[in-house]
Amino acid sequence: MAPGSTRPTSRDVAQAAGVSQAAVSLVLGDKWRGRVSEPTAQRVREAARDLGYRPNLAARNLRLGSTRTVLLVVPALTTEFFAGVYTGAARVAADHGFGVVLYPSPEGVGPARDPFASAQAALDGVIASSMAADALTAIRGDQLPLVMLDSDPDGSLGAATVNLDIADGVRQVADHLLALGHRRFLHLAADIPSWTFDVRARALAARLATTPGTTLRTAPAAISIDDALAAAATALAAPGPRPTAIVCDDDKLAAGAYKAARRLGLRIPDDVSVTGLDDLALATALDPELTTVRLDAELFGEHGMTALLAVLEGRAPTAGDILVELVVRGSTAPPGAP
Repeated sequence: MAPGSTRPTSRDVAQAAGVSQAAVSLVLGDKWRGRVSEPTAQRVREAARDLGYRPNLAARNLRLGSTRTVLLVVPALTTEFFAGVYTGAARVAADHGFGVVLYPSPEGVGPARDPFASAQAALDGVIASSMAADALTAIRGDQLPLVMLDSDPDGSLGAATVNLDIADGVRQVADHLLALGHRRFLHLAADIPSWTFDVRARALAARLATTPGTTLRTAPAAISIDDALAAAATALAAPGPRPTAIVCDDDKLAAGAYKAARRLGLRIPDDVSVTGLDDLALATALDPELTTVRLDAELFGEHGMTALLAVLEGRAPTAGDILVELVVRGSTAPPGAP
């Protein structure tokens, strides 16, 4: 690298690989086949990786214009909710001539793991869930125009944030259960360090604190049916008055709560009411069907992409959280209902 330089250049890569800058440009632009040998191309890629070389995005875009490609970073592809987010984002993107590349954040992602090392220059922006925020460092995604989903607007890494009104959804759940007469609550809380789950816990505690005579216990669990089963069973079998209502951070957690209640010989909703949050397909597969909060994942994705388009065009994204809706089904009833 040239003395005093803080960023490696294509010349540095060429010198390290023992090739010309033209060869570096061909290889990193993926136009080398038939013009550069495979061993030489591999040597260039290794040199670029070892030096931490990144193309100059601004210069590249001046030459070529934007690539009209956006990266969507989500926690997992197996989650129905984030499949909806992708569908909504891709719909808006297609309407504006953009494509969306989907990247599921692997567990334990770290700085050494960078699947987009050579592809970053082909991205115009990033949309990322706060649950997958750790992946941004690994893929250098925070160096591009960024919109955060489910993220604290006061501490967001992004140029804009798009949120569902999760706090209001939790308040709707609490109001519904309080109106039924419930006063002993168990919060089956997602054991994930994320802003969105902190919001749920704070909103539930704050709403219940306004009604005299309520008690609230919390049982953390990973978002899996087995972990939720274990956490709920332990909490329901603990000494003292049993909770009459279980408020779950996620529909999967609610499914675990169902299994725990039945293993303890409890009936839903006769002995214990259960609520979820998401309104996944699972909610109507459970028996009785689950009272939950409907989150419009596709609309969430649409708003995320619309906000990124505004950022890319230098406009202020539309403010305001996305409304959510309580869907009352058969899993809730007054405590001790016949």
